[in-house]
This record gives sequence, C-alpha cells and structure tokens, in this order.
Amino acid sequence: MSRTAAAGFFRLIQLVLLPLGVAGYVAAVPRLLAYSRRTGASATALASLYTRYMQHRLETRPDDPAARLMAVMPNVSMAAFRLETAPTLVGHLLTGYVPRIYRYPYQGPAPMVHQATARTSFYDAAVQRHLSGVDQFVVLGAGFDTRAFRLPPAGGVRCFEVDMPRTQAYKLRMLEKAGLPAGLATYVSADFEIEDWMEKLVAAGFDPARPALFIWEAVTMYLDRGSVEATLRRIAAASPGSAVAFDYFSKEIVTSRSPYMRYARAATRFVREPLTFGIDNAPPARKSAADFVGSFGLVLEEHRNFGRETRRRSAPAGFVTAVVPPAVTNPAEQHNEGKP
Repeated sequence: MSRTAAAGFFRLIQLVLLPLGVAGYVAAVPRLLAYSRRTGASATALASLYTRYMQHRLETRPDDPAARLMAVMPNVSMAAFRLETAPTLVGHLLTGYVPRIYRYPYQGPAPMVHQATARTSFYDAAVQRHLSGVDQFVVLGAGFDTRAFRLPPAGGVRCFEVDMPRTQAYKLRMLEKAGLPAGLATYVSADFEIEDWMEKLVAAGFDPARPALFIWEAVTMYLDRGSVEATLRRIAAASPGSAVAFDYFSKEIVTSRSPYMRYARAATRFVREPLTFGIDNAPPARKSAADFVGSFGLVLEEHRNFGRETRRRSAPAGFVTAVVPPAVTNPAEQHNEGKP
C-alpha cells in the first residue's frame, strides 16, 4: 500500500471510530481530574506519559517503562483509555500508517498541537548531545519521566529526579506496581515555589562542583515568575559546562481567550496546577529567549518554536537549551598567575 493510500485509509478508519474515541475521552478526563484533585498527585504529568505511550505503541520511540506505567495508573480508566486510543491504534494496525503528530522530527516547525511529542524529540536530542560531557543528570519536575531507564547501563551518569513530594511518592508506588526498578535514580522531594531544591539536591549527593545536565520539561508554565527565575539562577551558578533544557509558553498564549486555552486553564485550575507563567518571546523569539536566559548568566545554545511566528505575532511556545559558560578569568589575575 502506498503512503498516500495508507494515509487515506487511516483517516477513514479514524473517522469511523471517532465516536468511540470521543466517548473514551469524555469518560477518562473526569476520573483523571477528580483523582488528582483528591490526592494532590500531578495530573499534568500524565500528558508526557500519554504521548510516550502512544509513540511506544506506534513504534516511533520505544519506551516500555512508559507503557508499563500507563497500564497501572489508578487515575487512568483503562476501558476509557482503550476507547480513546482506538481510532489511532486500530488505524495504524490495519494500515501501518503513523499520524504526523507521533513521528517528529519532520520538515518544518512543529505546530502547537504537536508540542508534547516534538518536545520529547528535542529533549532526547539535548540529552544525547550533552550527556557524554557530564556525569550528573537532573530531571526537574520529573513527573513520570522514564529517561533514567534510557541511560547507558555502564555510562557512569548519576540520575537525580526532583519533584513535589506527593507526585514523587505516587510515582514510586507506580514503579513498584509496574514491576520497574526504582533504584536507577536518586529521588529528591522539593517544592520549587517554597523550597531550595538545589540545597536538597546537594544533600542527596549532587556535586555542584561538577558539570551537570538539567532538563525541565513541561514545568515552567505552572510556576510563578519568581520560581522560574530563581531556578535558572541556581542552574547558572552550577559548574561551567553544565546545561539546561526547558520548554515554555509565551505570555500571550497563557492569557489567550481561545476556546482551547480557556478549557486548559479551567482544567489545570481544577487540579490546582494553574497556568501562570509565560515568557515575553516577541519576534524574533530566538533573540528574546537569548536575552531571557542571558539575564541569568546562561548562554543560549538552541531555540525552537512551537507554532508559527510572524514579524508581528509571537510563537505560542518554545524550547530552549542553554549552557553555563566558562568562568571568566580576571586579566590582572591571569597576568600575575604563577608569581610569588
């Protein structure tokens, strides 16, 4: 079957099964939101796990731990989940076609609706690019991240996961329930808005004198500005050679009155994870991002837009990789170096 024909049959199958998918979504969301509101475990952390589960099932990004975690989550109705994913998974099974949203990277910028899967590719690339130069890997606001399982088994890289106490305790219970080892990472409980996470990280064995890679996925938009800025200052004070990757929303999208963003704000407020922070990424966004991270002493390495940017309109969101530059040596000290 040609790619065009496969795509056509896939869309037809999706259309036929759409009522099942809608019914599954409508049944799944109330349970997810109610569980998170009742227990305090993050609901937004499930978004990344869901997309990685789908990528695993569609064989575009193998992630067996993500699939095993999804199968045991008490806030996920498996019956509703099967209905919700049926249009895509059945269509793929019968045609072999993978929808564009689950096969990033592709040519051109990722639209906002593909943000969750595209950012996974960006983070994977950043990890691959920087991990060989560090021996400490820190996942901030880790949620149900499974990258500890993807690290080289004999690579000598120590992984730390930092997250809210309730979400982290919940993840550890789910790892045990899924039969997955919990010893691949050192777990550090901290609330970014009221606690010194770096102090707790150091107490857990992190060495601030050695370079580290920090990834901070799908977190900044749920924090206040002070917490975001304080976190980036902490990272900028890390050992030279350290790097951080994070994604962000623009300040316009956070306050957008579009139906989708109104729904997103209502849902996140309900589970006490409101969308609060956005970056002023006035076009060109790369320069705005460079100025933003530069204000904390970081140097922009990479910037990607999610969604379209024009000369007058900001992209809705973006992805950043920034590095801690080498320490600047005072010329006078350098001149006198070695003198008694």
